[in-house]
This record gives sequence, C-alpha cells and structure tokens, in this order.
Amino acid sequence: MPGNTFGRALRITTFGESHGSAVGVVVDGVPAGLPLSESDIEFELSFRKPGRIYVSGRREEDKPEILSGVFNGRTTGAPIAVVVKNIDVISKPYDEIRYKPRPGHADLPYIIRYGYENWDHRGGGRASARETVARVIGGAIAKKLLMITDTWVAGHLKSLGPLELNTEPSFEEILCSRNSPVRACRKDLEEAYQDLIMRAMKEGDSYGGVAEIIVRNPPAGLGEPVFDKIKADLAKAILSIPAVVGFEYGLGFKAARMKGSEANDEIIVKDGKPRWRYNYSGGILGGITTGEDIVIRCAFKPTSSIRKPQRTIDLRTMEETTISVIGRHDPAVAIRGVSVVEAMVALVIADHMIRSGVINPVKLSKEDIDRIESNWRRYIEACGRMQGSQ
Repeated sequence: MPGNTFGRALRITTFGESHGSAVGVVVDGVPAGLPLSESDIEFELSFRKPGRIYVSGRREEDKPEILSGVFNGRTTGAPIAVVVKNIDVISKPYDEIRYKPRPGHADLPYIIRYGYENWDHRGGGRASARETVARVIGGAIAKKLLMITDTWVAGHLKSLGPLELNTEPSFEEILCSRNSPVRACRKDLEEAYQDLIMRAMKEGDSYGGVAEIIVRNPPAGLGEPVFDKIKADLAKAILSIPAVVGFEYGLGFKAARMKGSEANDEIIVKDGKPRWRYNYSGGILGGITTGEDIVIRCAFKPTSSIRKPQRTIDLRTMEETTISVIGRHDPAVAIRGVSVVEAMVALVIADHMIRSGVINPVKLSKEDIDRIESNWRRYIEACGRMQGSQ
C-alpha cells in the first residue's frame, strides 16, 4: 500500500510534487466544531516558508486554500482538504540531474523503484522537502486541536554542525526561536549559527543539525502497548521527514553510557500528585506519556544539494563523472525542518488524544471550543511577544 497516509484516528494524506502545480493534504478525523481558518494555517506555514536569508531562495507565498471540511469557520467532521499553489518553479537547473543522480539524494533509489521513465526529476519531485508544506498544514490543525488541553508544541535548533547549545533553555526561549532566522533560542547562538551558515554558503557546502521539540502540558496516559507505544509512533512520524537520520527522547543515546542508578528518575509527590523529579524519560515511560513535558530530539543530515563537485555516474553512458548541483537549496535543511518536526509531533499527540478519548472523535462541545479559542489566542500572542525579545 503506498505510504502517503499517516495516522490512525487522525489521518493525513499528502499529495503533490516540488515542481508540480501544487502541494496539499487531506486531513481526516478532525471532529466537528473546531474553529479553523486559512490564517490559522498560514501562521504555522510562515515559520517554514522559503525565500528568506539562510534558507532556500525559492520565493513561495505558501497561501493555503481550504477546499472542504470547513463551513462557517468551523470543521464539519468531513475530510479537510487544503492546497498550496507552487508559484516560483524554476526547473531548468535540474536538467543535469535527469542523467546524473545526486549523491545523498533519493534520485537513484526512486529510479530503481519506479523506473527511470516514471521519475520526476524536477526539484526532486515527490522526494523533495517541498512535500513538508502539507505536513505543516496538518500540524497546524493538530496544534489548534491540542489547545483543548492547553498542550503546546514548540521546537528549536539545538545544534548546527559543530555548534551546540549545552544548557537547557526555557519553554519561552524555545518558543522565541520561531522568530530567529536560524531557529536559535538565544541571540549569541543565533549569531554563531549565522556565521557558520554564511561560511558554508561561500564554500558551496552545507551543515546538518539537531532539532529539539518540547510538548508542554501533555495529557498523561497516551500511548498503547505494545506496538502502538507513543514513542514508536513519534519515531515513525519524525523519521519519515526528509533528511532526518536519527531520533531520541529524554536522555536518549546518553542513557547507553550511564548506570541504572544514574538514569533512573526519582518519583516524588508534587502538588499532591506523583511526579518525576528530573524527567529523564522525556515524558514517556513504557511507551505511555507520564504527564511531564515530552522532550524529543532528531538529527538532520546536511543538505545533499551542494555546489562542491561530487562523484556520480552518467546514466546515459554508465560511466563515472562529477556533478555540481546548482539551484535554490537550504544550506542547512534543519532550520526549516524544526517546523516540520513540530507538525509531526502535534499530529501524533492529537491522534492519540482522539484514540484515548481525551478528544471527542465526533463533535466538540461549546466548552471545548471556547477553551480552544482562548488558548489559541494566548499561543499566537505569546509568539508575537517573543518576537520582540529576540
């Protein structure tokens, strides 16, 4: 079965190619009554938008158009279809890769699987990160739905190449990174990231990075044993993102170098409830959420499309040659990737909230709607306030 659909109770199906007429998504499983507008979606899309310094120079407006599933400003319970037109497509620079697959890209695997004659080489076709527009649209809907429990999802770029934030930022600082051109949560780190990217751009090279995502105030008890553990669904969601090569939560790989006495968290009583002192588990134990903040990190590889000459083959002659990739590419795909990871995390959490009964799968109550609207306004306002502090 083609892998274009993700989720169980809340499902997204994405469509479109990098240089096609449009990209979009069908979101199914959203209960009736959720207040939803194109401006809600556009707000989230603005943080992964290209055409800015330090990211791809492709100038797309990324204006979402809701085609179905919303009436009088609220969801109807029917599938929600949203489309974004591609308006700044320049395919000429990709003529060379039609015969010379790019190292590090999906070009050759796509040719092997689907056949050369069926491969859309323009901008990477379906394998392009342009597809992630659809994910962010779905994530915007999920993020608004999560406001029913005042659950917020925010991320930042924890590291870029050799540079790394070695202290723990506050949630407010992480939210603040949305207004940084390089998704840094602190000004000194932002300046260091910018210098590093400028050097890479001059050299025709790129860098990888690590995104860190925090889910604040998640409901406890989400996740189903054994194979539908929430950590497993989060891993699949995040590893499905283009250029993601690693996933961890809580202590992550650091736990492999520790003793049990160091890695085990202390259970305490706080506000009359059992809690965990340090949240080493990143809000997940046994594949079930604990109610503590969910802490996730994922690694993005360096952007594969670089100007530096690389060895490949010419498919017409089957002889070795070189390629220098021209075009408009992100010098560090991890920068805009933060918004995509946020979206996929939000979709997983919302899916499990519907599956567990935290969210009514059919219709939201008036109390639910009022709570969502109030918390969504707070969220938008908080992002605005953070802009002034960067």
